[in-house]
Amino acid sequence: MVDATTRFFEDLDRRGYEPLLAKTSGTLRIDLHEGAQTWHWLLRIDHGRLNVSQEDQEADTVIGASPVLFDDIASGREHGLAALLRGDMTVLGDARLVVQVERIFPGSPDARGPRRRFAGEVH
Repeated sequence: MVDATTRFFEDLDRRGYEPLLAKTSGTLRIDLHEGAQTWHWLLRIDHGRLNVSQEDQEADTVIGASPVLFDDIASGREHGLAALLRGDMTVLGDARLVVQVERIFPGSPDARGPRRRFAGEVH
């Protein structure tokens, strides 16, 4: 079974371009910690062009979270900025990149409006 996090990043990589990030460039690494185990996702953004890998490399911004929390964020069950403000996630580096990238995550399944409408579309 593939989790929501893997589906989210594989979808980004397949898309290759995200218009909501057309004015954004930088690298974002997500470190998912569970006990002694850490999984990495590296998102390279170049004016909306996306490249995803599972490398543990330097990045402009590093997010730390549990795999369960990030899976909830990737599926729209949790809001990333709310988790950050509660202290459930950590951010090192350029926090502005987190705010910009947050727009591409799905909204809540119960939400109405543009975020919910686009979340289910295949690009």
